[in-house]
Amino acid sequence: MTLPERSLRFTVSGSRGRHDLRAGVRQVVIAGWTGRDAVAVEHHIRELEALEVARPPSIPAFYRVSTSRLTTDPVIDVSGDHSSGEVEFVLVQCDGRLYVGVGSDHTDRKVETYSVEVSKQMCDKPLAGEAWLFDDVADHWDALVLRSWAGIGPERVLYQEGSVSAMRTPGDLIHRFAGAATLPEGTVMFCGTLPAQDGIRPSPRFELEIEDPVLGRRIRHAYDVISLPCL
Repeated sequence: MTLPERSLRFTVSGSRGRHDLRAGVRQVVIAGWTGRDAVAVEHHIRELEALEVARPPSIPAFYRVSTSRLTTDPVIDVSGDHSSGEVEFVLVQCDGRLYVGVGSDHTDRKVETYSVEVSKQMCDKPLAGEAWLFDDVADHWDALVLRSWAGIGPERVLYQEGSVSAMRTPGDLIHRFAGAATLPEGTVMFCGTLPAQDGIRPSPRFELEIEDPVLGRRIRHAYDVISLPCL
């Protein structure tokens, strides 16, 4: 069966200059439990089990969400006030090439306590409108840094920060998901996140970035969260 495509546009910057890319997205995958430290991953699973969050079906786990959930818009609507963002590096397979971007696996934390699969589908997945060629960062991959900030009250608070080396490599995740060296054409994969400083919490604004300190560049995105009342 041929999957229907959703068109997204990115600006690609890299060794060949800047150009526009139209990506025909056929599937969106959220990779979870992607930490390289297996002992730390297991410890976190047990912590969540104590809060009645079910153990994942596999480690890492891969959850499918609708392509309609992807957005590069600066605003998303959510139900209630119990969702939050998390910065992730994002892989995009398009026209036979692999690209790297940054996005937020915005998740409904209330729903997550009884179904991780459903919680992933509940919220839009914000994505920056810029990407890099993976080939341009492959030789210094572990030097890349992820950060996010939460807008809490009048303050902009550092929410997450750390190296992508905390997560499994793109090649590892691709092989575990696809059983091959490349992602299927038209696949967008969110690849795991970092611990939140001072705990997971909602915020009306979320900012995120991936930094390449070797080549001296960043991809940034920010979005506001509109909490719709539950009547």
